[in-house]
Amino acid sequence: MRKITENQIIKAVSKLCHNACFNLPDDVTQALKKSIEQEQVPSASAILRDCVKNAEIAAEESIPICQDTGFAVFFIELGYEVLLECDLYTAISKGVAEGYKTGYLRYSIVNDPLFKRINTNNNTPPVIHLELKPGNELKITLAPKGGGSENMSAVAMLKPSDGKDGVRDFVVKTVVSAGGNPCPPVIVGVGIGGTFEKAAFLAKRSLLRRVGESHPESEYADLECEILDAVNASGVGPQGLGGTVTALAVHIEYFPCHIASLPVAVNLNCHAARHKTVIL
Repeated sequence: MRKITENQIIKAVSKLCHNACFNLPDDVTQALKKSIEQEQVPSASAILRDCVKNAEIAAEESIPICQDTGFAVFFIELGYEVLLECDLYTAISKGVAEGYKTGYLRYSIVNDPLFKRINTNNNTPPVIHLELKPGNELKITLAPKGGGSENMSAVAMLKPSDGKDGVRDFVVKTVVSAGGNPCPPVIVGVGIGGTFEKAAFLAKRSLLRRVGESHPESEYADLECEILDAVNASGVGPQGLGGTVTALAVHIEYFPCHIASLPVAVNLNCHAARHKTVIL
């Protein structure tokens, strides 16, 4: 049984906040560079080059890729053989508060979503998704989620008879209707099945997959390609200003569902698709 202390978690999460907000993952950077070659509109290509340059400057100078340093969303995998000498949620929250302060990252969280809307002044509380796994490790993944792309999310409770065409049409409509709001080119996360809230979770978790990595099942991989082609044929383009690259990838995850249901959720990441992982 491995012991992990509160201080270990606080330090790891604090550093993770800096890393996630300053350094774009390599797969995202490579996808952006590839999109420059694919883009057919000169002005749109220039925008894509600026996106790459922006990420390079952020990494070189250790400054945020975007001024919206996001809601701190965590995906935690806790091994059965780990003994935590603290409350995990409290430790992660303390790490976020420290990381956002020392990294001079923007505080974006208000305590009451409807009435008071007073800034918490440390970007807490975070959102934490916890999963128990075999092993003796604590895996912490942070995916800061900006308001622009998050606000373009959508969930639909389709009828089973709507089938593949209904799913495709809903996803494409959601992305195209979003226009430039989520700062395209986007990565499109799609969750299919489960329940109302499970579909939304699947859509968000799918965004952690390496950009462009196909679903292991051929039917879903084909649907990812079909949706991506339709989105890029829409002409929305980089930053919504027109072009042939509106999305870098479509990632689908699915879960069994009720015989009367076909839940579908869409969660978008902007071109600055930030996520980093640390293992303790």
